[in-house]
Amino acid sequence: MNNFHKPVLLKEVIEYLNVRKDSKYIDATLGGGGHTEEILKLGGKVLGIDVDKDALDFVRDRITQIDNSENLTLFCGNFKDIDTIAHLNNFDKVSGIILDLGVSSHQIDTLERGFSYQKNGPLDMRMDKNLSIKAADLLQILTKGELNELFNKLGEEYSSRRISERIVSARRIKKLETTDDLLRAILGNDHEVSAFERARILSKIFQALRIAVNDELNNLREVLPKAIDLLDKSANLLIISFHSLEDRIVKKTFEEYEKKGIGEILTKKPIIPSLEEIKNNSRSRSSKLRIFKKI
Repeated sequence: MNNFHKPVLLKEVIEYLNVRKDSKYIDATLGGGGHTEEILKLGGKVLGIDVDKDALDFVRDRITQIDNSENLTLFCGNFKDIDTIAHLNNFDKVSGIILDLGVSSHQIDTLERGFSYQKNGPLDMRMDKNLSIKAADLLQILTKGELNELFNKLGEEYSSRRISERIVSARRIKKLETTDDLLRAILGNDHEVSAFERARILSKIFQALRIAVNDELNNLREVLPKAIDLLDKSANLLIISFHSLEDRIVKKTFEEYEKKGIGEILTKKPIIPSLEEIKNNSRSRSSKLRIFKKI
């Protein structure tokens, strides 16, 4: 189809959304529109939300190829405002909501976005291009202690102190403006580090910066109660996460709402992709799907 985003856990998502003709659904992380397209095929009406204008433009460009595209409403916004966005588009009570929290393949593969350490590009990492702070700005203004805390908490990186020291030393000589600048600062002259360990460290540091730039964890905490409130009775909220920080927030929130009697958790353990899916889409490897049913 494209390099935008292969929908993760598509079969499981469609099964648990239990799509019914003319019922309303919200895809709060539209991406390449893979989940949305399947909902439309089954006759559902979809409000597709994305903070990244590229995603909306992509889906808008191919909308004529999508079955029942007249049932699709697109909206550019942050999913933390899902209640307001839903109200503006007459989606006040819905039959299901999906949030796929992963970075899209398009974002990773577009070097100007700076999401990947495997491609040299500007240290940007903003999903919403209207945000004022880029990754390069954080690396320039945060103190050594603040960088250490950032990498430790949001990257869960045990060598965060050493990496913070290296970044502070490197920026004294030259502002870190590209992904390659950051790679050189982090790895230094450490030639003995294995390729596996290099990839592990870099993915953790890039994850921490991306989460901080986009305020991802706070956005997730904010959207969950609003999404549950938007659900009709017996409707499901599906969340696909890609790292333990997100997954813990989702798990804890679902447990709290189950204790309050608002609904029940349908996934005592998260659903993970099959070996076949991982083989066909390596980026699905770390995905976890949790589902909450409103009662």
